[in-house]
Amino acid sequence: MLLDSPVKVDLLGIGVHPDDVELGCIGTLMKHQRNGKTFGIVDLTGGELGTRGDKHTRLKEANESAKISKATFRTNLHYRDGFFTINEKTLLPLISAIRSSRPDIVLGNATRDRHPDHGRASTLISEACFLSGLIKIKTLDSEGNSQEAWRPKRVYHYVQDYSPIPDFAIDITRTMDDKIATIMAFKSQFFNPDSNEPQTPISSQDFIQFVEGKARVYGRQIEATFAEGFTVDSYLKVNDLYHTI
Repeated sequence: MLLDSPVKVDLLGIGVHPDDVELGCIGTLMKHQRNGKTFGIVDLTGGELGTRGDKHTRLKEANESAKISKATFRTNLHYRDGFFTINEKTLLPLISAIRSSRPDIVLGNATRDRHPDHGRASTLISEACFLSGLIKIKTLDSEGNSQEAWRPKRVYHYVQDYSPIPDFAIDITRTMDDKIATIMAFKSQFFNPDSNEPQTPISSQDFIQFVEGKARVYGRQIEATFAEGFTVDSYLKVNDLYHTI
């Protein structure tokens, strides 16, 4: 059953807009899930400034998508789409969500992208993950209980609209079809021949082909059919070169 409040998971996907996680890293999250790991999703805003649909529709679609991916939970922090800033007011709720879910790995927005919210959210996510480990920052869970400090071991940033050279890529060949299904759950946003709403850069059938094409490009570099790319904030620790081949 999909929960709407954070609980302990192995991996946490964070996106500033509902559908960011689906576009950027859901294939990776589902791959790890099939290998026995759990994951949750935190959306920072309702995506209410999107040209098509509205906040209520986006939230409903986000839950439908999460059911397809079998996420353990999906929650929304309801920051202002387009106008949130990085301050105590936005950091503390995210810190609380991180402490409630206690993930080992966090996957967050791209560090630089076409939409200015993405890069700003990337910084917010990285800062929240660090601050979440400081014991003198006090937060409460949904039941009003004091939370213990928790710092994820790694924060990685998924590739979005821009196409930087990733620091590493994950083979998602076996979860690519499900990735597309989760994206298409956002019927108000992506290709829908029955929609009468204005066309946008992401609502054409070509955009879905672009998503698939980018996954093929990253996949080719690692000898896979499809892959998702990620950048890192710090060096990856490699103990054995044979783990890289």
